[in-house]
Amino acid sequence: MLLGSIEAGGTKFVCAVGNEDFQIKDQITFPTTTPEETLGKAIKYFQQYNLDGIGIASFGPIEIRANSKKYGYITNTPKKGWQNVNFLGEIKANFDCPVTWTTDVNGSAFGEYTMSMLANEHINSLVYYTIGTGVGAGVVINGKFLETQGHSEMGHVYLKRHPKDLNFKGICPYHGDCLEGLVAGPTFEARTGKTGKDVQINDPVWNIMSFYVAQAAIQTTLSFRPNKIIFGGGVVNELFLQKIRRDFAKLLNEYVSIPNLEKYITMPLMANNGSATLGNFALASKAYHS
Repeated sequence: MLLGSIEAGGTKFVCAVGNEDFQIKDQITFPTTTPEETLGKAIKYFQQYNLDGIGIASFGPIEIRANSKKYGYITNTPKKGWQNVNFLGEIKANFDCPVTWTTDVNGSAFGEYTMSMLANEHINSLVYYTIGTGVGAGVVINGKFLETQGHSEMGHVYLKRHPKDLNFKGICPYHGDCLEGLVAGPTFEARTGKTGKDVQINDPVWNIMSFYVAQAAIQTTLSFRPNKIIFGGGVVNELFLQKIRRDFAKLLNEYVSIPNLEKYITMPLMANNGSATLGNFALASKAYHS
C-alpha cells in the first residue's frame, strides 16, 4: 500500500508518500505560490506513484461540510489568490483513489492520536493546539473529529485579560483580543518590537501569554475532559509549557480531577512538526479500508 499526504500551509506545501505502517518513503517541500503552480507541483509529484489513498490537511478556512456546494474549497482565506479554490476537486480530478480532506491542525491532531495508539497510550480523546503565526485546535474523540457545522475555531475564544496586559488591543483582525489575537507569534513583535525568537524566556511577556494559554487549556478541560492536551507550533517550547502548567494548576484550583500535568499538557510526540503527515497517512488508510 502507498499513501499520499499533503500538508498544505500558507507558506509551504509538504507532500509525502508512505507505506501501510505510515513510514515516509519519499517527501518533497516547496513554497506556496499560486494555486495553479502549487497544486500542479503536488499533482505532478504524486503522479509518480500508484497511490491507494491521499490525505490532505490544509490551511483555511476550508469547507468541510460534505453537503455544501463549496465542500473541498479553501474559502475566505487571507492568503492572496487562494480564496474560493477547489483544492479537493483538483486532487480528485487527477487521482482514482480515496482522498480525505481536513484542516491542518486536524491533521496534526489525528497524527498525535495515531502516534499515541502506536505508543500504546490507549487514549480515546485528545485536543491539539498549534500556536504559531495563528492559533488553531483540533479535537479527536474515539477516532473521530468533533465537527458538524464546520471545523473548530478554538483559536478565537475570548479570555480573561491579564492585569498587566490590559492596554494591548490584540492582533486578530476579527476579534482583537481573542486567544489568537493575544498569543500568536506576531504578538511578540506587537508587544515588544522583537520577534519571538529574540524574546528571552524570562521576559514577562511569556508569563502573560502562559496565563492566556492556560485559560484555553482550562476551557478545553472543562468542555471535553480529554485524555491529554497537546501544544505544538513555533511559539511552543518546553519552558513555555512549564509556565502553562503552572498557571493551569493555579487557575483550575483543583476543581476537577486531571491526570499528572506532565502527561496531560504536553508537546507533540512527533518531532519536527511531523504530526500532520502521519495524520494524513492514517486518515487516507482509514478511507481506503472503509
